[in-house]
Amino acid sequence: MKIIIALGNPGKEYEKTRHNVGFLFFDFLLGENISWEYNKKFNADVYFKDNTYFIKPRTFMNNSGVSLRAFMDYYKLLPKKMGLFSVKDLDLSEVLTVVHDDLDIDFGKHKVSLNSSSAGHNGVQSIINHLKTKNFKRIRIGIKNEFKKNIPAEKFVLQRFSGEESEELDNVFKSIKL
Repeated sequence: MKIIIALGNPGKEYEKTRHNVGFLFFDFLLGENISWEYNKKFNADVYFKDNTYFIKPRTFMNNSGVSLRAFMDYYKLLPKKMGLFSVKDLDLSEVLTVVHDDLDIDFGKHKVSLNSSSAGHNGVQSIINHLKTKNFKRIRIGIKNEFKKNIPAEKFVLQRFSGEESEELDNVFKSIKL
């Protein structure tokens, strides 16, 4: 079984924003018309296909770890005594992939990371904190453009993609291999 979680913010006002590029990737990958099933135990929309769970938390980005931890606990995917493990001991890299935006990567590019710090991404840090490990796969989708330097990061990530960028997203998503 594999778990792929996309990070983003719930609500119509955030739907097409840079911070929600993970959700947009799922829409591209799975199609916008699939039937997501809301599970209140995890506070997330979940879709299962080909032995893979796709998860879109309904928590805000910075609390993504709460939703993922509830999912992992429900399916008993974590050791019972989490306190015995340090960040480097618990290896989820073959099971868990986190898809999220990255301000340090140019728009149109993406990077795959394993066992790396959050690099200031609060959604990723929430997952690290709640799972007590950073040893998982991350697909970091670049959202940086030439305007980023003139706008505070917290405002930039909540902006919508330009028309040109929106058209280019499909090509970005096609280049990503899970």
